[in-house]
Amino acid sequence: MLKYSLGMDASMKDIHVCLSVIDSRQQVKVKASSKFANDMQGFKDLLVWLSRHKKESDIPLVNVIEATGVYYEACALFLFKAGFDVAVVLPNKAKKYLQALGLRSKNDKIDAAGLARMGAEQCLELWQPMDEFFYTLRAMTRHHQSLQELKTNINNQLHADEHSIYSTKAVIKQLKKLIATIEKQLKETDQSIHDHLYSNDEVGQRVDHIIDIKGLSYMTVAVVLAETNGFALFKSASQLVRYSGYDIIENQSGGHRGKTKISKKGNSHIRRAMYMPAFNVVRYEKGNFKTFFERILARHHQKMKAYVAVQRKLLVMIYTLWKKNEAFNRDAKINKFGNEETAPSFALTEGQLNEVAPA
Repeated sequence: MLKYSLGMDASMKDIHVCLSVIDSRQQVKVKASSKFANDMQGFKDLLVWLSRHKKESDIPLVNVIEATGVYYEACALFLFKAGFDVAVVLPNKAKKYLQALGLRSKNDKIDAAGLARMGAEQCLELWQPMDEFFYTLRAMTRHHQSLQELKTNINNQLHADEHSIYSTKAVIKQLKKLIATIEKQLKETDQSIHDHLYSNDEVGQRVDHIIDIKGLSYMTVAVVLAETNGFALFKSASQLVRYSGYDIIENQSGGHRGKTKISKKGNSHIRRAMYMPAFNVVRYEKGNFKTFFERILARHHQKMKAYVAVQRKLLVMIYTLWKKNEAFNRDAKINKFGNEETAPSFALTEGQLNEVAPA
């Protein structure tokens, strides 16, 4: 036997587990299956059960759990603190893997067995919990986004009621009062995010360096930091680009030439946060973003394609300033790898321009 793999499918109340093992002939066998409560006592029972069925202590074990909402977090953190290797798999990745195995039925027990097989056959990236500071920041920024979306929905409803054939004064009055309440909560949440950012001197200093870019606010930086755990696990700007969904995907086969576009298979909160700052930095003509925007626009004649390229470049700029802990230099030119360019221009080839400015 080469490796043990424990697959876990978490729900609000229960965690279905399956322990599998892979041998030197690459054959995966199921050793045991069970179900435990998704609470602290259930986690302790899981360790007792695991010690009973994992008899060879010298063979490595990986615990694979599917990222189901927030229900997986407590179990993953418990196992991580207990010294186990934990791999968290995105639901769409687990679903595609199970489909590739030819499994048509789906339930918690089958999913746990599929995750155990995945962990045995593949070398999955190990998971690490978020820093408490950035976890709190993420809760605040996502709450702020939810309030913004709620305010937009109620404003739309108010607009419809005010212009309907039979408007109701009582409904309009309540909607306006609700909007005023949400606006008050937005201001309080905004202030809480600001205070939390600057409660840490080092974080506050780095944020000040980044928001020297005119058109970029601390709220945008807060969202990016919260969703990336302060760039703790990112070793390059290209990893950040892929994580944010700005990576390029091609659709070509033989004579077929499909569209080349960004994947959008990444963190949507970051892309949402980068939308307006891209317009601002072009408008204020800071950091050569306007020159870059006009170059992409002249080549492709599509404004949104050029603005997406600016979003991606601005995100790399934030990453670079944070990692280097340096103040913003409007004359510096940052390439897509997060490094300053020595040439007097962006020095991108035609292929690179097509890549950095997708449809």
